[in-house]
Amino acid sequence: MASVKRLQHVSVPMPPGGLAKARAFYGDQLGLEEKVPPQALGTEDFAWFRLGDDGDELHVFTEDGMPAVGQHFCMEVDDIDAWREDLAAKGIEIAETVPIDNRPRFFIRDPFMNRIEITQITGAYTPAFDDEQA
Repeated sequence: MASVKRLQHVSVPMPPGGLAKARAFYGDQLGLEEKVPPQALGTEDFAWFRLGDDGDELHVFTEDGMPAVGQHFCMEVDDIDAWREDLAAKGIEIAETVPIDNRPRFFIRDPFMNRIEITQITGAYTPAFDDEQA
């Protein structure tokens, strides 16, 4: 059977007319580098950003309806304390969540209320149960 190579991109919605806000938040505030989307898609309804150094991408697309509150994507960062300080200094609200050992984390929201988890992986976490119980 063929196997999955990697998660290539995540997509989050924005309302019509939200492109400038998306670029300001993801590009200016989070410091993500914008990519030019494929010609077939145009540029009026999409903004694409690089996530990390492995070719992963974030696609922000126009949608009239917004998703359920629990949906989110997670960005692993190299210094979570620096990210927390920088985002707070920019006026971005930090939402604490259930702690996971060796994975400090928190949530933020983009201008369209999409949730984004920020985490730093510092070691293995304690599993909820043994693999044999899965």
